Amino acid sequence: MPGQVRPVADERDGLVAFLAQMRYQLKLTGYGLSPEQLRATPSASPLSVGGLIWHAAHTEAHWIDQVLQRPTTYPGTYEWDQHFDIAEGASYEDLIGFYDTVAAETERVVAGVADLGQAVPIDHSVPWNPQDYDNWSVRWVLLHLIQETARHAGHADIIRETVDGGTAFPLMAAAEGWPETGWLKPWQPAQ
Repeated sequence: MPGQVRPVADERDGLVAFLAQMRYQLKLTGYGLSPEQLRATPSASPLSVGGLIWHAAHTEAHWIDQVLQRPTTYPGTYEWDQHFDIAEGASYEDLIGFYDTVAAETERVVAGVADLGQAVPIDHSVPWNPQDYDNWSVRWVLLHLIQETARHAGHADIIRETVDGGTAFPLMAAAEGWPETGWLKPWQPAQ
């Protein structure tokens, strides 16, 4: 996937494409890391690259459950204080496989929504949601997922750089096999 979102055809296509791009940027932060590095918390924050990928995937799944007004798809895994922790031994491929499954479900559901203005009930049990509105829209949910994923991609960028110096474009170049240029060298693991 290139470093920029492709041209979009319409609003729905744009929302889905920008969400996919933010997911991709977040997933790249774990590229080439060992299971131990995925769990590393090298800053004052308790966050890790793997935990952020895991959290973003579960958050997206949760929002799609809300769009469909169905019970949580992944029971027992969406505990707010626990889903930043990844299972012992979980690999990058495990995390990405799960996130890709969630992404495919999101894209399937969004494709089936006739109107992006469709109401999505607001959960009033949490203090950060507005109490004076009853519904979001599917459009709002997609915009929120873009915002949430981009925020966590930024967190993960900083953590990744602290773990081994890897940054976004060199990681992308390595993952996609870009040739080295005078201004960009693909990331390589430390020897």
